[in-house]
Amino acid sequence: MPVAPRWIREQRGLTSVGIMLAVAFTLIVAMAVINLLLYLYGQGATRAAIDEGVRAGSRVAAGEAACLQRSREALHGLMPGPLSDGVTINCLRVGDELIAVADVTLDSPLPGIPSWSFQMQARAVQETGE
Repeated sequence: MPVAPRWIREQRGLTSVGIMLAVAFTLIVAMAVINLLLYLYGQGATRAAIDEGVRAGSRVAAGEAACLQRSREALHGLMPGPLSDGVTINCLRVGDELIAVADVTLDSPLPGIPSWSFQMQARAVQETGE
């Protein structure tokens, strides 16, 4: 009965190490993709909320208060829970325009991944009813 060479007999278990490294790498890439999608969703939801706010606030007899209220309602509808905690929205009137400004800091649910911060603006012309 032929005996396997020594170098073949000494490589037992080497395949399992390779599989474990491949699984670990796959998990890291999957978590990075999930984190990116979470950030992109937060950006889109914030954009939709401030757009909705300036549309509501720019109507005749509406203003900053209507803009702020509608923006917050839309944001909490799109991003319920702790995801929207890092979003601050302000509405102000400058000349004939209503401007909604969102300061956003999205924290990662995973430790070791930095937060993503950005600012967005939406503008609409204030209707006068004339």
